[in-house]
Amino acid sequence: MQAILIFITLHLVMLLSSINSSAISVAFPNITASYNTSLVLAGWVLSIYQLVAVCAMVLMGKVSDVLGRKKTFLICTGLFVTGSIFAALSPNIILLILSRFIQSVGGGGILPATMGIIVEQFPRNRHQAIGISMSIFNIGGIIGPNIGGWLVTSFGWKSIFWFNVPFGILAMIPLFLLLKSEPGKKSHIDFAGAGYFSAFLFSFMIGLSQLAHSESSTEWLITAALFAASALFIAIFIRHELKAREPVVELDLFRLKPFAAANVYNFIFGACIFGFSSFIPLYAVAVYNMTTIQSSYVLMARAIGMIVAATTSGFFLVNWGYRKPMLLGSVIISLCLLLLGAEFSGFNFLGNEINSVVLISAITLVMGLGTGIATPASNNACLDLMPHRASTITGVRGMFRQSGGAIGIAIITLILQYVGNLTTGFHIVFLSTGIIVLITVPFIFAMPDRAAPVTSGAQT
Repeated sequence: MQAILIFITLHLVMLLSSINSSAISVAFPNITASYNTSLVLAGWVLSIYQLVAVCAMVLMGKVSDVLGRKKTFLICTGLFVTGSIFAALSPNIILLILSRFIQSVGGGGILPATMGIIVEQFPRNRHQAIGISMSIFNIGGIIGPNIGGWLVTSFGWKSIFWFNVPFGILAMIPLFLLLKSEPGKKSHIDFAGAGYFSAFLFSFMIGLSQLAHSESSTEWLITAALFAASALFIAIFIRHELKAREPVVELDLFRLKPFAAANVYNFIFGACIFGFSSFIPLYAVAVYNMTTIQSSYVLMARAIGMIVAATTSGFFLVNWGYRKPMLLGSVIISLCLLLLGAEFSGFNFLGNEINSVVLISAITLVMGLGTGIATPASNNACLDLMPHRASTITGVRGMFRQSGGAIGIAIITLILQYVGNLTTGFHIVFLSTGIIVLITVPFIFAMPDRAAPVTSGAQT
C-alpha cells in the first residue's frame, strides 16, 4: 500500500511537469501581450525551459547517486514549485525568464529522479511501472492545453504557474514521510562539461536574439562576439569531454556512423517539431483569430494524434523495422507543415464551409499521427547497436532533441520578429520547416533498419 501511495504521489508531480510544458504554450500569446515585449525576448520564456532541462536531465541521474533518490526528487520538486511562485509574481519579462530557469532545473530533473525511485520501489514490476509512468506523462500533453486554456481564460496567464504550487507542496509532504533516505554513493559529476555545453547554447541563442536588434556597428560587433564565444565554448566542450573520466557526452560514440546520423536526425526533429508545437497557440490566435480556448483544442489534437500513433507503432517495430515508420512519419509531418504554410480563408468541402478551428485541428491531428509514427522508431534506432549502453544513448538522444527544440524556438522567434507581420512570418516558418524535415531522409537511411525483439516498443 505504501509503494502504491508513493507511486501515485510521484506521478502527481510528473503530471504537473507535463501539463506545465503544454499549458505555457497556450499562455504564450497572453504573456507576450501582457508585457508588451518583442517575440524574440518573449520566446526565451519557452526556450529557457528546454535549454536548461537539457543539462538537468543529463546531470540529475548522477546527482541522485551522490545525494540519494529521495533528496534529489524533493529538491527538484521544490525548485519546480519555487520557480512557479516566482514566475507568477514576476513584474517583468526578465524576471519571468529567470523564474523559468529555476523552474526548469527542477522540472528537468523530475523525470529521471522519478524513474530512479520507481526502479527501487518496484524491482519485480519495473517495466510495467515505467510503462504506466510514460503513459501518465503523455496524458499531460492531452489535458495540459485544456487546463491551460481554461486557466488563462478564467483567471489570467499567471494562474498557469499558481496551479503548480498547491499540488507540488501536497505531493512533497507524503514523499518526505514515506520515502526512505538512502546513503549517497561516490560518483563523479561532470559539471564542467555541462557548463561548457550550456555556455555554448546560451551564447549561440543570445547571439540569435541579438540579430533581431543589431543596427549599429557596435551591436553587430556584440553579435559577432557572441557567436565567436559559442564556437569557442563548443571547442572547449569537445576537448574537455575527450579527456573527462565520466563525460556528460561520450564523444567516442559519434565515430559510429549510425549513432551520429541518429542524433543529427534527433536535432533536426527537435528543432522542427518541438519548435513548431510551442507556437501553435500563437499561430492559431494571430493568423486565424481563435480564442485561447480554441487554440488549446488545436494543440490537444496534435497530442492525441501523437499518443495514439506512438502507442500503436511501438508494437509493430519488430515487423516494420525503423526506417519505414521514420520515413512515413517524416513525409506526413512535412506535408502538414507545408499545408499550415498555406493560407486558408473560407475553405469549402462538398459545399460546406469548414471552420478554421476544425481545419487546423485536423491538420495538427494528422501531424501528431506522423510524429507518433516516427517517434518510437527514432527512439530505438541505435539502441540495438549497444544495448548495454542504453542509458547513455537515451541521454544523448534527449540532449540533442532538447537542444534542437530550444534553438528552433529561438530561430522561429527571430524570423517572426524580423518579418514583422505574424501571418507572413508563420507562412515562411512552416514552409521552410516542411522542407527542412525532408533533409532528415538521408540520415534515416544511415541508421539501423531492424528492431531487436528486446527493444521493440520499449520506448514510445
